Amino acid sequence: MSSSREVMLLQLTVIKVMTTRILSVKTEFHAKEKYRDIIKILLESAKVDSKLICMFQNSDKLLCHMAAQCLALLLYFQLREKITLSNSWVAFCQKNLSEYSESNKAIYCLWTLTAIIKEIFKDSCSQKTEILKQFLTHFDTIFEVFYNSLFSQHFENCQDTSKIVNILICFLELLELLIASRIYLKLHFTCQRILFLKPSCMLEVITWPIQAFVKRKVIIFLKKCLLFKVGEDLCRGSVPPLMPPDRHVAMDMLALANAILQAVNSGLLKTLSVYGKHSFFGGDEVQPGCEHIASPDHVILRAASLVIMKSLEIKFQNCSSASEMKVDFQRFMSELLTFLKPHLQPSLQLHNPCKWLSRVFIEQDDDMLEAAKASLGIYLTLTRGCEATESLTQGKEMWDHHTHENGYNPHCIFLFFLKNIGFDSTVLLDFLISSETCFLEYFVRYLKLLQKDWDNFFTICNNFDATESKYDISICDCVPSLVQDQSTNRTIPHHLTAPHSHMDVCARHSWASDAPSEPLKAMMSKGTDTTCTSSLSSPRASQSLVDYDSSDDSEVESTDQCLANSKQTSLHQQATMEIQDAAGTSRDKEEFSLEPPSRPLFLKEFDTAFSFDCEVAPNDVIPEVGIFYTIVKCFQELQDAICRLQKKNLFPYNPTALLKLLKYIEVIGNKTMNTL
Repeated sequence: MSSSREVMLLQLTVIKVMTTRILSVKTEFHAKEKYRDIIKILLESAKVDSKLICMFQNSDKLLCHMAAQCLALLLYFQLREKITLSNSWVAFCQKNLSEYSESNKAIYCLWTLTAIIKEIFKDSCSQKTEILKQFLTHFDTIFEVFYNSLFSQHFENCQDTSKIVNILICFLELLELLIASRIYLKLHFTCQRILFLKPSCMLEVITWPIQAFVKRKVIIFLKKCLLFKVGEDLCRGSVPPLMPPDRHVAMDMLALANAILQAVNSGLLKTLSVYGKHSFFGGDEVQPGCEHIASPDHVILRAASLVIMKSLEIKFQNCSSASEMKVDFQRFMSELLTFLKPHLQPSLQLHNPCKWLSRVFIEQDDDMLEAAKASLGIYLTLTRGCEATESLTQGKEMWDHHTHENGYNPHCIFLFFLKNIGFDSTVLLDFLISSETCFLEYFVRYLKLLQKDWDNFFTICNNFDATESKYDISICDCVPSLVQDQSTNRTIPHHLTAPHSHMDVCARHSWASDAPSEPLKAMMSKGTDTTCTSSLSSPRASQSLVDYDSSDDSEVESTDQCLANSKQTSLHQQATMEIQDAAGTSRDKEEFSLEPPSRPLFLKEFDTAFSFDCEVAPNDVIPEVGIFYTIVKCFQELQDAICRLQKKNLFPYNPTALLKLLKYIEVIGNKTMNTL
């Protein structure tokens, strides 16, 4: 290493350290003033920013990276100190972003801009909005020009594809932060709306003959936009509280959702490559002598599925025609299920379409709950639309057929979810305490539906039990047009299949595989942490849960008001210990408030142990009662655990309204069992 290079790296390190200490709240006031004076001298007399820009042309990548880091910190220092931004820097950006270029200057330019916005998000000062507004004023038009130039390129004609890939990845990060700044900081610049004004440009990248990881990044980026989760991974500091989206943001999301659905309708999923090289810590090359087993990229499967479901939910929220919504939903779900079918291997048996969600999202609980919430939202929207135009009671058979055929029956989805977690109330409690998923909102909305649709839920539970116990098959293991005994291939007698039953419906529709799913609770350490120390995202975190029975309009408010009163780490540790104690105590009670009924919850000829999959469960885990009682008992254990934590002031928010819902479910559950 040459001495001049060592000196240059040392100089850059000193500048970086001084600027970092100026921006740090932990630095003493007098030391901070000394550092500030030195940096101002460097900017005014030494023109250090211009020298750093010139270093971008250096072939030494370490020097270029250090220069970009220092330049980003210095530019943010200028913004925070209300110093006019360097003219050389603004001119540099205008020159290199005015049109697409494969030079490294554009990459370092994008990286520096991204680093500046990250510093704005990370800073704890109260002037974030003003600082970002001052910054974006210089680059609003430039970003729009670069967006049009980049996505108008023909990838197959590029001489060096690695350059356009690097630029695309850098620009995706910058674009994500721009959208996040609009949502969190309530700014309105054209550059923050580029994606929503011209979403087709971004969607065309998926059709490019480009590496699979780039397509994955694009799809995940779209998913974050639709879920309002942009910027969460890129901002090293705490993300500002999410404010309720304004009318303009909602309209932009609708435009994005419509563009996605239009692309899917044009065959986007058919061009999406799901198979590819898997990246490991040692690279993506298979060593000699090692067998390469081709398997689908489940990250892409999950992201694509969730993007379509969320787009449908957003579109239907702004649609008034119930018949149009039903036709659209059936068309897009058919596209999605056809896309997923060959990738869920091994496909040993034929399954109920409602199980697609738990199969696709089994390894990612936060995405699973988002998809379940979107599916429930679609169901509620369609139900309200159909109730306003026609009588659901008259067309109940057709309506049930439609929900099962298209894989969005909310009761089936919830039953499969409970099956994945082993009907464990402690896992539900973990989800309720954690702020990392949307389970609270989903659970509340489902309980409200359950109150109104109890009879349908009870019927589905009985059909689960009937099929699995009598014929030793999963409720989903039905062949088209015929319901057959798996062991004898005999057609099930017609009098055992209710005309409106789940079994009759799923007998007409089949797809997917029969591989048993790992219990979701086994992955709680990876996907869901019950820590409640971080501040929750609700802007009304200090408020209590609303009274869910007071109005149907409270659905929108329920989550924001539920996620409240976050506790400290010590409090959460006590709560975690208490969870196990509460659940254990409730199971050990000799006299349970919901005693098993004197007879089974399904017909006597079906009085056999059930299993959701075809495999016979070990004798020590086979339940002796039906799934209906198992679920009611799970709800009761959850209610007891929440009450115990609430009494000790260990629950992270006020669960009074949630307990009210659970208590009502307990009452109608007891009433149902008493009538058997």
